Amino acid sequence: MEFTRADLYILLNLSGPLWLIGADLSDANLRGANLRSANLSNANLNGANLIEANLIGANLSGVEMSGAGLSGASLISANFSNAKLIDTKLNDANLSSANFSGASLRDVSLSGADLVSANLSSANLVNNDLINANLSGANLNGTELSGAKLIGANLRGANLSGAKLRGTDISGADLSGAEMSDADLSIATLNGANLSGAKYNTTTIWPDKFDPIAAGAILTP
Repeated sequence: MEFTRADLYILLNLSGPLWLIGADLSDANLRGANLRSANLSNANLNGANLIEANLIGANLSGVEMSGAGLSGASLISANFSNAKLIDTKLNDANLSSANFSGASLRDVSLSGADLVSANLSSANLVNNDLINANLSGANLNGTELSGAKLIGANLRGANLSGAKLRGTDISGADLSGAEMSDADLSIATLNGANLSGAKYNTTTIWPDKFDPIAAGAILTP
């Protein structure tokens, strides 16, 4: 389903949630659009401009959004499960309580993003820019974060069990109270990271010569 510029103008000025399931909105200019609670599942939004758009509670499951611009967008409680957002710009976006389970977010920029209590379980965040992102209370169970930048990120109370953090830069991040059982942090950079009260087990892999107990982490059965 393809839309002309006139079609989009009409749709975006209608009242009530929009249903755009499977729509082709590639390269569309939707900057600042009100798409609150819209159903955009399986839509093609590759290259779309959604900067500062309102997508609160929107259903974006299975969407293709590679190269899209979402900086400053409001995506609270949006559903991105199994979506593809490769090389997408989400700087400073509000993604609190959003669902990214199983999503592909490779090479995505999430610097300064609000991901409080977001579900990122089993998502692919390889080489992500998460500098100064707020991931407190987020679910990162089994998430692939190899090569990501988490410098200065807030991961307080986050669930990182089984997460793959090989080669990740977590310098200056707050990991206090985080769950890190079965996580792989080999070759990770932890300079200045706060691990006070973080929980790990005997299968957690730390960088060579790193002492988690000295850093304040707690070994659990």
